[in-house]
Amino acid sequence: MKKFTLLSFMAVVFFAACKKDNINGNGGDSSRKIDTLQGTITADQTLDASKDYFLKGQVYVKNNATLTIPAGITVRVQKNDAAADKSVLVITQGSKLFINGTADKPVVFTSAAATPAPGDWGAIILLGKAPTNTVTGNVMGLNVSDDTKYGGSDAGDNSGSITYLRLEYTGGINPPAEDEWVVDKASGLLLASVGSATKIDNVMVKYSNDDSFQFVGGTVNATHLISYNAGDDDFDFDLGYTGSLQFLIGYRTHASSQALRANGFESYNDEVPTTNTPLTRPVVSNMTIIGPEGIDATKTNINMGVYMRKGTRLAIRNSVVAEYSEGAFMTCPRTRPVILADDNAEFRSNLVQSDTLARTFAWDQGAVIAVPDPEMTIFETNSVNKNTVITASADMKLTAMYATGAPDLTPADGSPALSGSDFTGTDFSSAFFVQTAYRGAVGTSNWAAQSAWADWK
Repeated sequence: MKKFTLLSFMAVVFFAACKKDNINGNGGDSSRKIDTLQGTITADQTLDASKDYFLKGQVYVKNNATLTIPAGITVRVQKNDAAADKSVLVITQGSKLFINGTADKPVVFTSAAATPAPGDWGAIILLGKAPTNTVTGNVMGLNVSDDTKYGGSDAGDNSGSITYLRLEYTGGINPPAEDEWVVDKASGLLLASVGSATKIDNVMVKYSNDDSFQFVGGTVNATHLISYNAGDDDFDFDLGYTGSLQFLIGYRTHASSQALRANGFESYNDEVPTTNTPLTRPVVSNMTIIGPEGIDATKTNINMGVYMRKGTRLAIRNSVVAEYSEGAFMTCPRTRPVILADDNAEFRSNLVQSDTLARTFAWDQGAVIAVPDPEMTIFETNSVNKNTVITASADMKLTAMYATGAPDLTPADGSPALSGSDFTGTDFSSAFFVQTAYRGAVGTSNWAAQSAWADWK
């Protein structure tokens, strides 16, 4: 009798907690039991695959502990109004996160609010010991402590494995019109000094209030990433990131009131900028960056498809960039000479289109942004760089770039994206890259089609 009474009491307490916290049924199966994750996790923990979870406040995995999340679990995240109180999941240095989703049973982190919205919560944050060009740092937007520290000298550091994960309604730590001259506050999936032994594959971030993917230093590689309707950048690189990425999609259907200038892909070295090493240098193949449909009659915050700024390097090949109002590829006074001199930086074998043809290749001159750059256009379309300027996005001949529901970015018959790829050279002939004949993120098989994981609703 005593045992029954205790269990009954515990059930009542749990029910009351759920009711008080107003955990709604957004995402997942409403018939599943819900447990709460909160506070600090200091010992290895595997979540119960038969349950869903409520993530309450700022949760830290520390003390070299491992958190494992099996396939099919939905984590509903508490909405708190103040930026300093936004819920986050932080994997501290030395600890690991294993998210073991599948295509049919992804792991989903979403808002617990009755009416979810971008910015309801903060981010999933992985903090590693791989190099940055500032030696160490702390996550922007969180309190400075050992629990928010990243950086070190272990390029092969391991923060775990993430596969088939979807994040929804992140970016709540970031203020509107956030200062563009410093590293952004944590948003979406933040990988800070994450090392190359970490696996990141099949992650979708949708309706982030700010960036979807942030790479701050580190050497982690990743494939099959989707950013859908981010409030700021789809893919953001800072402070010496030097990993490789393949099969990326950044897709927008509308502008946002959050950012000053939202880019599909933004690479940045550091605030000054300096020549501190390692220089930020993402190596990317098979990316598709698509902006909102149609030509903007007036300038919005939708800025550049790819923006190479503040002393960074990059290498981008075999990609498609279209429908950005200010241009497809832009440099600044510090990065324009780097590209023109082939100084460990390149933009080659890509298909590019812009709302304004003259600004397909553009130059941020500081006082005036997105100035047409005829010299860069000639250089980038020469016989070495082999970029092709497409006048209208329809001429990309992607199957359904703006279909109702989910886009279909598969190249149709006659599409210039079906051929023209180039994987020569040390960077792109590495074992990491799958050598495709096609350009862009999607080939003849649409891995990004509407599914349990890639949810475009």
